[in-house]
Amino acid sequence: MPPAGGAWSKLWGTYMLGFLPPFVRGVLCFLVLTVNTLFWCLLLFILALCKAVLPLPAVLARLDPLINRIASAWTRCNSLWMRFAHRFDWKVEGVDSLRYNDWYLVSCNHQSWVDIFVLQEALNGRIPVLKFFLKAELIYVPVIGLAWWALDFPFMKRHSRADLRKNPNLRNDDRDAARRACAKFAKTPTSVMNFVEGTRFTAEKHAVQAPPYQHLLKPKAGAMAMALNAMGSQFHSMVDATIAYPDGIPTFWQYLCGQSTRAVLKVRQVDIPQEFCSGDYENDRVLRKSFHRWLDAIWQQKDADLVAMLGAARRA
Repeated sequence: MPPAGGAWSKLWGTYMLGFLPPFVRGVLCFLVLTVNTLFWCLLLFILALCKAVLPLPAVLARLDPLINRIASAWTRCNSLWMRFAHRFDWKVEGVDSLRYNDWYLVSCNHQSWVDIFVLQEALNGRIPVLKFFLKAELIYVPVIGLAWWALDFPFMKRHSRADLRKNPNLRNDDRDAARRACAKFAKTPTSVMNFVEGTRFTAEKHAVQAPPYQHLLKPKAGAMAMALNAMGSQFHSMVDATIAYPDGIPTFWQYLCGQSTRAVLKVRQVDIPQEFCSGDYENDRVLRKSFHRWLDAIWQQKDADLVAMLGAARRA
């Protein structure tokens, strides 16, 4: 159990593969991850086929929870095999009051593909399975793209400004996709995940954007506003997650090799103003400005938290 302060430190692993060179460990971990993914995806595809053949409300009400349990099982298995391969010192704070049978909007800073594994390990079993807003092109990723489709992840198209000027109706594509997905989410407790920066943080991107934050890129409000407009009144709260890597931002390969062991995750729940759930973000300029101020305040706090988290971890 976590200590009274709501924070806990997790030192993973029996480190049974510690005698192997990092490259060999990385290869073995990648192979196990692949096998684990293929196994659970096969079960997922069978249930997804049943959904496609029998799209009846009574059938979907039984299948959707099973599909979500398969996704949770995939996450648990990833945690198990990684404990045998590596030791990870992950400190997590603020997850004690979360409830599994509820709806959440989840927001997090984005630095690496490792973010997803940290979030899944910390939140799995505490809130429903994370459902991500994804780029439409990702549906073509072998195996996992179909898995995301089976899990009803919303696939969003990205249109250039030139395309939008030529055809303003393209703006409705993402909104309609979000509403279709959120209509499904409303039937079963769900966590809608959004990396608000829209891309992974790098020093180069930070220099180009020149944002008013030391460790973050500028937040993009569109996807979050669409999710709130579609089902905001159903969300219990927004789970605002902040991830810091005291030893530097790891690549996915470094994670597999066990070459980046420390991470700090701070979670806090943020109340969602009711006007953001019922208002018209696209056409109400006053509401849009208010939403941006609200999101900027969250981002300012997140940036301050990152400074404190990195400083404390590096002094430890």
